[in-house]
Amino acid sequence: MQATVYNVGVYARLSREDERESESASIENQKEMLCRHVKEQGWNLYDVYVDDGVSGTSFDRPGLTRMIADATDKKINLILCKDLSRFGRDYIEVGRYTDFIFPAIGCRFVALNDGVDTIHKNNDMMMVFKNVMNDFYARDTSNKIKAVLHSAHIAGKFVGCRTHFGYIRDPNNKHKLIIDPEAAAIVRRIFDMRYQGYGHMRIAHALNDEKVITPRVYQYRRDGKPNPFRENGFWNDTTISQMLANEFYIGHLVQNKTGNTSYKNKKTIHKPPEEWVKVENTHEPIISLEVWERVRQMAEAAARPKRTKYGEISPYAGFMYCRDCGFAMRYQRKHQAFKNGNEATYESYMCGSSSRSGKQACSSHYISLYIF
Repeated sequence: MQATVYNVGVYARLSREDERESESASIENQKEMLCRHVKEQGWNLYDVYVDDGVSGTSFDRPGLTRMIADATDKKINLILCKDLSRFGRDYIEVGRYTDFIFPAIGCRFVALNDGVDTIHKNNDMMMVFKNVMNDFYARDTSNKIKAVLHSAHIAGKFVGCRTHFGYIRDPNNKHKLIIDPEAAAIVRRIFDMRYQGYGHMRIAHALNDEKVITPRVYQYRRDGKPNPFRENGFWNDTTISQMLANEFYIGHLVQNKTGNTSYKNKKTIHKPPEEWVKVENTHEPIISLEVWERVRQMAEAAARPKRTKYGEISPYAGFMYCRDCGFAMRYQRKHQAFKNGNEATYESYMCGSSSRSGKQACSSHYISLYIF
C-alpha cells in the first residue's frame, strides 16, 4: 500500500494574553519547533500560517482563514500546530473543525504537544477534555482582564485605545493624559463659538470653510497612518454636538461606556449609564466650568421635538435619503407673501450632508414641494 504524501500547513498563533506565558510561546519558537517536526517526519512543508496578537476565542483570523482555504483546495492535507489552544480556545468551534470540517475535506490535524492526531481514533476524549479546559482558560482570562480594567476605571486611570481630541498620553505615564495644544485650540474655539450663540451646523460650516482638520483625520496624521478620508475631513453638527456634551473637556473621566457581548463575541455594545464609571478631576481641563455650564444650559433649552412652526412633523421624516451621499434629507418650510397679495408656502427636503457640513461634503440639491 502506497504511503500518503503529506503537504503540511504549519499554524502558529499568539495573543496578547499568551505573551505573558513564556518565551516558548512566541511565534518564532512555535514555527521552529513545528518545522523541525515536519522535517523529522519526512513531510513536505507547504506554508506557515501565522496570527500574531489575535485571540483564540475568535475564528475570524487572516492566517487561519487562508489555511482553511488551502486545505479546502487540497493544497495541504495536514495541519500541524503546537497544541489545541494555539488553534483555538472555543471548544465548540474547535470540535466542529476537528470532528466535521477536516474529515470532510480530507485533512489530517495534529496538535503536537497535546498528543492529538485525528488519524488516530483513540484520543477523542482527551481532545474534548483539552478543548473544554482551553475554553475555561479563555473565560477565566477574560474575567481577570475585566477586573483589572474595572479597578483602573475606579482609580481614574485612562485605559482607552484612543485619547479624546485635544489630549495625548503622558509619555511618562500611559494612564495619564496631558493637553495637546494644537487640538485643544480647536476644541476651545468650538466651545467659544457655541458660547457666543452659534448653532451646531453654523460651527461645522465655519470649520469646513476654513479647512480645519477633523478629529479623526488628526488622529491618523498624529499616528503616521495614511488618511482614508478626503483632505482634512468634514465637520458636521453631530460631531460638534458630541464634543459639546463631553465631560472629558472639564477634566472628568467617564469610562466603561462600551463592552462586549461575551468573551467569545467581540461585538461592541453600548452599556447603560448606570454602568458607567465616572471619576472627576483626573486631568487638566480644556474648558472652564463657566463656559461648560452655559453651553449645557443652551443644550437643554434647545432639546425639544423637531416640529415646524405650525406644530407639524414632516410625514416623510426618516424615509428620504440623498442619492449621492446617502445622508437623510432635511425638511424645510418657508412662507412667503407677494406684493400682489398672494401668499405661498414652500416645503423642501435638502441633502442632510450638505446642510450639516457645507457644499464640500455634497452638492446643495434638494427636492421641493410648492403649496399655495
